[in-house]
Order: sequence, then structure tokens, then C-alpha cells
Amino acid sequence: MQKHLLTSALFAGVAAGLLAALLQFAFVVPAIQEAELYETGARVHFTDGAAQSLRAAPPLAPDLMRHVMTAAFDMVTFTAFGLILAGLMWLAVTKGIKLTPKRGLIWGIAGFIAVQLAPALGLPPELPGAGAADLFQRQLWWTGTVIATGTGLGLIAFGQKFWPWAGVALIALPHVIGAPQPGDYFGTAPPELAAHFVALSLGTTAIGWAVLGLLLAYFLTRKTEA
Repeated sequence: MQKHLLTSALFAGVAAGLLAALLQFAFVVPAIQEAELYETGARVHFTDGAAQSLRAAPPLAPDLMRHVMTAAFDMVTFTAFGLILAGLMWLAVTKGIKLTPKRGLIWGIAGFIAVQLAPALGLPPELPGAGAADLFQRQLWWTGTVIATGTGLGLIAFGQKFWPWAGVALIALPHVIGAPQPGDYFGTAPPELAAHFVALSLGTTAIGWAVLGLLLAYFLTRKTEA
């Protein structure tokens, strides 16, 4: 069974990571390349909404190695998430909770909420050149938020009596404490581009998580039914 969990997480993680990487190449990477033009000074954004080019600078050429590393990172990351999700799914099955591909989709969405959406409420994805608080403080808050949100969602879904309410309080706790923020807000890229980047990043990651949960549950239930 352990071998089956590993292979299911591997197949689902690689597939979800590859899909997420392709979506990032199509939507997220162009926004990053645009921000890098502002970071290097090739373009300057002014408060009146006008953007002026200080020197002729075509869009950054695609970097093959950069894309390969992005795809590899996504596949490794989603495989790691798949291993965690597979373990939680199997634990739920041992407690009598039925697993189906449709429910796997819900598991994937819950993983997205815990790992990406909830932390992004305090620490949204950042473009190159954006200001940020101390790295260790951000990592600490991010980790605590993921643990609190994941645990809270579990209490809401499977808890009895007052435990779902405890789950709601646990999800809210990191945001009541507040994420570490920079002393001053600054950035070289236009705020419109930064907002678009956040939406694109979360959207592509949400699709990856949904596919991860769906495929993982499919592989696990297929083996069980066989």
C-alpha cells in the first residue's frame, strides 16, 4: 500500500506540476518578464499612469533553462504536495470516509486554500522589484498560516460538535495576528501589473491543485477497486 501511495502521488504530482508549468509559461511568465523591464530600468512607470521607455528594450527573450527549471520545480513541488495529500486521503479512508475522484477534487481545492490562497491574503505573490518584510518573519507566518488553515479545514470537514467552530477560529487566527509587512510600500512595476500577476499566479496554481486532487483520488480508488 505504501508503494501504491508513492506511485499515485508521483504520477499525479508530475501531471499537475507539468500542467501548472504550462499555464505559468502562457500567463504568469510574461507578467514576470514585463516586471523585470521595470526592475532593470528599461521602462519607468509614472504616477500619472504613463509608462515611458528610457531605452529601446524588446521583451526579454525566453530562457530555455529558466523554463526547464520552472517546470522541474513545479513537478517536484506538486509531487511533494501529492505525497502529503495522499497520506491524508488514506488516513481519512481508514476512518471510514469514502474517497472518489469528485471528492478528490474537493481535497485539491482545500489544499489550494491552505497552501496558496490563505497565505496570499497576507503575503500575496510578489513581482520582481517589489518591497517585502524580513524573509524569516514571512516564512514563519506563511508556515503557521498553512498549518492553521489546513487543520482548521479538517476540523470543519470532519469535526463534531464545537470542533468546526474551533476550525473557523484557527483559520482566522493568523490573519488576526497579521502578516509581516514592509515598513514602506515601494515597487518598480505598475500596481496594475502587480495585481494582475497575483490573480494569474493564484489562478494557475488553483488549477494545478484541483488536477492534483482529482488525479490522486482517481489513482487511489482505481487501485482499491481493482
